[in-house]
Amino acid sequence: MTEWWYNHKTSEVEEGPQSLGSDRDGPYATREDAEHAPEIAKQRAAEWNKEDD
Repeated sequence: MTEWWYNHKTSEVEEGPQSLGSDRDGPYATREDAEHAPEIAKQRAAEWNKEDD
């Protein structure tokens, strides 16, 4: 099973972990999910902030 990663330093999607762990988010099940990693992270952060209130 292929895992996909989003490299937030280069803004590119990687097939398998290719870069430093500190530079990437994932794994994601699909390339499409990895492409939307910034939006997913923003949504999750907003949900966590709601829980803290």
